Amino acid sequence: MDGFAFGVVLAVLASLIIATNTLVAVALFRLIQKNGCTGLYFVLNLAVADSLVGITITGLVTDELSTHRHSLPKMFCILRMAFIISPSAASILTMIMVTFDRYLAIKQPFQYFRIMSGLVVGACIVGLWLAACFIGFLPVIVQGFQQSYEGKCTFFGVFRSTYMLTIFCIGFFPALFIFIYLYCDILKIASLHVQHIREVVQVGLSGNSPSPHNTSDLKAVRTVAILIGCFVLSWSPFFIASIVKAVCQKCLPYDVIERYLWLLGLCNSLLNPLIYAYWQKEVRLQIYQLCLCVTRKVFPLFHMESGPRVPSRGPAPIRAISHPQLQE
Repeated sequence: MDGFAFGVVLAVLASLIIATNTLVAVALFRLIQKNGCTGLYFVLNLAVADSLVGITITGLVTDELSTHRHSLPKMFCILRMAFIISPSAASILTMIMVTFDRYLAIKQPFQYFRIMSGLVVGACIVGLWLAACFIGFLPVIVQGFQQSYEGKCTFFGVFRSTYMLTIFCIGFFPALFIFIYLYCDILKIASLHVQHIREVVQVGLSGNSPSPHNTSDLKAVRTVAILIGCFVLSWSPFFIASIVKAVCQKCLPYDVIERYLWLLGLCNSLLNPLIYAYWQKEVRLQIYQLCLCVTRKVFPLFHMESGPRVPSRGPAPIRAISHPQLQE
């Protein structure tokens, strides 16, 4: 893939990431205003972090599509890469908080709202952004992670492979371990809930329909499973190839890691809003209402001509005719 084609693919991906995450963020904000659920702030923060990922990579798009290539200063390139890594790290850390939030809601349903207050949620969001900025700007602090710069502003063109190894040890691997542990525990708790519901049904104390709490548990397990699966499939090839590159410099070319595998990792920022827009009914309904509101404002004449129509409730009732009227 040449530079121009890579720039076009990156531009399309950045546009989709910004558009989808912005739409989901607005829908989540409306849903929070309506329901006041503090746990949705983590999902909203995930959409904001993924939107920032799309915004920060637009600088690389302009470089790839530019006909006149010019060498950027080393510190400018380092700061650009740091601003790209920071929201990506925030997205991964936020997914951990989303998983932990669902885990806590299932394991401690009666104490959940007391534990996850607005102050606690706000402190967690601020803390994860501080940790994400620390990971992103670590090469600025530790100059040993900086590569001898040759004018090409790329990830491995300005950072050493040891920095990638450090991110893997303090970021990707702990996140993957926490994901697996929490999901296995969620599966265990959900299976116990299902077993309890079946026992209640067998003794005749409940109807045939499952309880709403059990249904929400299964939805949480499904959403968390899809999030973890997409995260692993998107970022694992990039991190594994980067570790191999750190051990064996000649095993893999940098272009394969920076152009193909890194793009696959960026796709995770596009998949996250699609997962919530498709699998969460409340978010999907808010997006539908938002799109309907926008179309009414953009095409007001069409809606005025069509007018509000009340859906039909069946055929009109037949008026009864008395016997004297029938004789007439």
